[in-house]
Amino acid sequence: MFYRVDKVSWLAHKNELQQIREKVFVCELHIPKSVEFDELDLVADHVLVKDETECPVATGRLCKDGLISRIAVLQQYRTRETYDALLKFIVLLAEQNGLKNLCINCILHEVDLFTAKGFEKKGSVFMEAGIPRQRLQCHISEFSTEPFTLVH
Repeated sequence: MFYRVDKVSWLAHKNELQQIREKVFVCELHIPKSVEFDELDLVADHVLVKDETECPVATGRLCKDGLISRIAVLQQYRTRETYDALLKFIVLLAEQNGLKNLCINCILHEVDLFTAKGFEKKGSVFMEAGIPRQRLQCHISEFSTEPFTLVH
């Protein structure tokens, strides 16, 4: 399948980005809208993935500090190919922004998947949307798209 992946602004593509994230995080995972949409949306770099028919199918964001978050892929597009396209583009943005490290706020039961791929624990466990999480970090050169699925 062919995907077009673009960096987009929150203000210009808010409707498309919100629709994907609402379907995935609010409807499927029951994340409150007040948590899902935050002040980082205005300053983060957003990525929008469209299929060959120009239908928006996935999104994610990269914050200025290297935090990758809001990785949302519509259910019927959750394939390794989709995640690879999205995350490789985010890594390219990170490189263009001069970032050396990337991090995620990982759900606790997935920490071992990421540490096995080179991520290291940073800081203490914390709660977000009622879910315990651990911040993980890795050098950009060691980043692997393999363990990724949905990342809030």
